[in-house]
This record gives sequence, structure tokens and C-alpha cells, in this order.
Amino acid sequence: MHELAVCQGLMSQVEQIAAREQADCVTLIRLSIGPLSGVEAQLLEDAFPIAAAGTVAEGATLQIDQLGVRVRCLTCGEESDAKANRLLCGACGDYRTQLVSGDEMLLMSVELERRENA
Repeated sequence: MHELAVCQGLMSQVEQIAAREQADCVTLIRLSIGPLSGVEAQLLEDAFPIAAAGTVAEGATLQIDQLGVRVRCLTCGEESDAKANRLLCGACGDYRTQLVSGDEMLLMSVELERRENA
């Protein structure tokens, strides 16, 4: 399952952020994933508890926002939304387009918590 490896890489990044900020735990991880990223959101959610076990993110909530696909037309120059399997210009219908977004997986935010020592 490739999503487990993706989650493990994500946990490495989250642990670095938590250490840098001197946080005791992570409560929320927010990702944005495009349909052309090669990552299945449901499989990522399933793999998350396994990858987070024993880390500062154990018990954290994983929130995944789905991004849309946007293309820029190389013929008319317009930028428009497109379907993942049909990257046509929304303005002129031309097939000569350049992908602007939709193939990314972005770590948008991490909510951290510090415990007060009594």
C-alpha cells in the first residue's frame, strides 16, 4: 500500500514541525489532495492510524480537503476548471492545456499542543 509510505513521510514531516515548535502532541493535520496526485484519500485515511502510532500525532485527526483540477490553455491563454480525465480548456475547448493544479498533495496546517507543567 503506497499510501502507508506516504503517511510515514508525512509523519516524519509533522514530527519535525512539532519538535521545532516544542509541541507535546499534534491534534489536527490538514491536507489538500488533488485527484491527479496518485494518492487515494480513503486509503490515506486508513493508513494514517498505523503511521501515526507511537508518534506525537498518535490520536490526531486527519482532515483531507479535495482540490479541483485547473488547466491553462496554450491556445487562448485562459485558465479554467477541468475534469481529471478530460483536461480541456473550459473557454475554447482546446486539448492543448497545461496543468495548473490538481496533482499536488499539500500539508496545509498542523495544530499543535503544549502541556503546561505544574
